[in-house]
Amino acid sequence: MGAASSREDRLSDSSDEEEYEEEEQETTKNDAQIEPKSTKFHTPQKTTTQSPNSSSSLDDIDSRLKALNLKYNTKQGMRNAVKLYLHIGGNTPNAKWVVSEKLSNYVFVKKKSDEGSDDEGEDEGDLWVLEVGSKVRARVGPGMQLKSFGNQRRVDFMANGVWALKFFSDEEFRGFVRRYEECLFENTYGFEANESNKVKVYGKDFLGWANPEAADETMWEDAEDGFGKKGDATPVRGNEGLREEYEEVADGVGGIQSLALGALDNSFLVSGSGVQVVKNFSHGIHGKGLYVSFSDGKNYKRGVSASSAHLTPKKGLLMRAETNMMLMSPASDEKPHSRGIHQLDIETGRIVSEWKFEKDGTDITMRDITNDSKGDQLDPAGSTFLGLDDNRLCRWDMRDKHGIVQNIASASASPVLNWTQGHQFTRGTNFQCFASTGDGSIVVGSVDGKIRLYSSNSMREAKTAFPGLGSPITHVDVTYDGKWVLGTTDTYLILISTLFINMDGKTKTGFSGRMGNKIAAPRLLKLTPLDSHLAGANNKFHGGQFSWVTEQGKQERHLVATVGNFSVIWNFQQVKDSSHECYRNQQGLKSCYCYKIVLKDDSIVDSRFMHDKFAVSDSPEAPLVVATPMKVSSFSISNAR
Repeated sequence: MGAASSREDRLSDSSDEEEYEEEEQETTKNDAQIEPKSTKFHTPQKTTTQSPNSSSSLDDIDSRLKALNLKYNTKQGMRNAVKLYLHIGGNTPNAKWVVSEKLSNYVFVKKKSDEGSDDEGEDEGDLWVLEVGSKVRARVGPGMQLKSFGNQRRVDFMANGVWALKFFSDEEFRGFVRRYEECLFENTYGFEANESNKVKVYGKDFLGWANPEAADETMWEDAEDGFGKKGDATPVRGNEGLREEYEEVADGVGGIQSLALGALDNSFLVSGSGVQVVKNFSHGIHGKGLYVSFSDGKNYKRGVSASSAHLTPKKGLLMRAETNMMLMSPASDEKPHSRGIHQLDIETGRIVSEWKFEKDGTDITMRDITNDSKGDQLDPAGSTFLGLDDNRLCRWDMRDKHGIVQNIASASASPVLNWTQGHQFTRGTNFQCFASTGDGSIVVGSVDGKIRLYSSNSMREAKTAFPGLGSPITHVDVTYDGKWVLGTTDTYLILISTLFINMDGKTKTGFSGRMGNKIAAPRLLKLTPLDSHLAGANNKFHGGQFSWVTEQGKQERHLVATVGNFSVIWNFQQVKDSSHECYRNQQGLKSCYCYKIVLKDDSIVDSRFMHDKFAVSDSPEAPLVVATPMKVSSFSISNAR
């Protein structure tokens, strides 16, 4: 275990330039193949400031090039002139920035998607592409992970490698960023980025999302926090404050598919062939207990057919004071939808029933299930849970229509879950994911990027529908009090405040009513282009969520998401703090790049914080559990700064 640092600011001396020109293609290729060797803690270095003694800054390279009497005035007459840099060496000690072209130029051009860039993807018609000299062609989109540095007149981005552009004036820098945003809007929504089209996309109530400088920041500035004053969230550096406590090798075939963390004695590792029980401790999960295998049929109760049950679970949902688990298996490898669930009795280690999803006598599918509320898995009498499909949102009950628990032991066929509440939408809502608050309100994310809020007593019509930013929402979470929503896309996380002030001057959430037009612009949580490149081949975000509390008045302290070989941790208060240094010199929506990274030597399946009750006196947070297909590790976070 060791510390690694982002080399976002480390730029090579110009004397390396000729050597690089000969080795450029091979070096770039090798850069993408670098694999981490062990668990590491990684923090990106700050890029808004530079040491005056640094010999590797962009400005230092400029001065050295000027000292060589290079004819800088050759840029006169060249439109959109820039200097082009490439990052080589990955995360090795030899990593550095090198000058790729001393003087180049960029252009945004519209091309067919199959010919417009070096990126792989489906043909989507005419799209804007960024071209820089003869070396860079990149489709304008979130996948570029473009990051701007106003104080350096610089942008970094991904395009089969990590590149940087340095501009010769502030005006040229601002012009590039403005044109990039216009092209991004058009590529995302299919029409020109003008005011009328922005109203069409976002709606009049959400124009602050299109023009963040004019948005209401009150809800961010007044954000309450129970563990520190505003501005007191100084980021820890290196590996300080993070310590690996336990590492377990997982049992079973097929590897870990998901984590089912418990708030009581045990947590569970769900694999394609079984469920492994592990013990909960104040410093993480450790110690193997019962292993329930699904492959041999021995752990199926009489009447439940192992051969007929397609049991390769991707998700486990704890219920009834964590004595039962609902296991959800996809009906096919291509789609996540399931026709039913299997009920595991944890105390006996046996599958006791296979439940069917059915409505009005017709078999239907579900793509996800979750508890009625944040703390519902602790209810010993719980018999209901929520279900989601592409165009359905509902509540299922394991009791029959008269409220009687069904006798699953004597049922000759699979018992049928009772659809007790919900709505089947006629038009394509394309629901993807959902989560519940402490009081049972529901947030739902969709393919079109929209995030809808439903009250605890109505699933027919959303109280609030956030427009999103065009990228599909693949995972969603919400705080216990319902004040904050976190949506996950492939390339960023979006943090939304649901708070608003109603006609009576009272502060409410968007789960209870229409929010009006004083709506705060969201915050984005991103990786730097370099870190996104180093995360591995599967560098898409998934599973972003808050730390776990189930008690009113307690505030979540951190956010965590998984991307490739990284588990990425943000300080929640720091993200909310509008004066945080990360937001200085930014244009557009505020994006937070101040995070901690746990780096593993394999692609990470899931990252979750344990329940708040497992936070010890010397830690501001419960342990973080990180699972790869064959191992699960626990990390503690200390108060050290």
